[in-house]
Amino acid sequence: MRPQVIIVATMLLSGGLFVLNLIVALQSGSKAVLSQAVYTVTDLIGGAFILWGFVASQKPPTYDHPFGYGKERFFWSFTASLVTFTIAGVIVLIDSFGQIVDPAKITDIPSSLAVLAATLVASLIGILVTLRELRRGQQTVTTLLESAQQGLKSIFYQDIVSVLGSIVAFVGIAVVYLTHWTVVDGLAAFGVGVLMLATGFVLAAESRALLVGKSVSPDQARTILQIVERDARVRKVRGFQSMMLGPDDTLVVLQVNFQDGLNTDQIEAAIDQVSLAIKQTFPAIRHLVIEPES
Repeated sequence: MRPQVIIVATMLLSGGLFVLNLIVALQSGSKAVLSQAVYTVTDLIGGAFILWGFVASQKPPTYDHPFGYGKERFFWSFTASLVTFTIAGVIVLIDSFGQIVDPAKITDIPSSLAVLAATLVASLIGILVTLRELRRGQQTVTTLLESAQQGLKSIFYQDIVSVLGSIVAFVGIAVVYLTHWTVVDGLAAFGVGVLMLATGFVLAAESRALLVGKSVSPDQARTILQIVERDARVRKVRGFQSMMLGPDDTLVVLQVNFQDGLNTDQIEAAIDQVSLAIKQTFPAIRHLVIEPES
């Protein structure tokens, strides 16, 4: 899978949609269309943050950062979530409230409907790009959502929210066209804002857990323990610690009690073989420490 392809494709689509939505929003006065313009520009900014996190994470380890810079991707994904969903959601809610309290007339409804339809199509294209890259990497949507790929998850959610937001806004404008109830335009924008905020809170909570040092999943931990303890030279694993240092970088520390009577060379050979088995099963475990205990 090529994360940079997904990120750049999203940024290009967001840039084009922002221009279209902003022009039509200013021309028609629709708050629902304006909500999509706000969302797409913050989507573009969020994509830039995620791309920068991907680039920054590639820096080699240093003395001050011996385990590398993988958590840059977690930090910038967290920042992107705040900008794209939380801040944008608040802006849209505030703006939509004025249309609900004091509805303004909407002009050029056909153009509003057309640009919302275009936004829907472009968002679907973004989802298809992500699905294509997942297939290329022999992954599924489920594995993506369960992974620590916060940047790609943010982009996937951005496209999902954009699709749902476009549908809500389109229905709202269509109702205004049929009934002339301009308050529905504000209600549609309000619904989009609530959707943004809810998504932002979910992603921010996930990113926070990774930033403060989340361990591997219980299933992965059990598999690692099984790999170690099925070696005849191992009596028992006394301690297990892990931390996700990046989407594709994990630290695991094991305290292992080996069988009595093994000499130093035999213990070293056992550690080498167990380490190889673990890393073959979980390539993301780039930092593995096995400490022999008596």
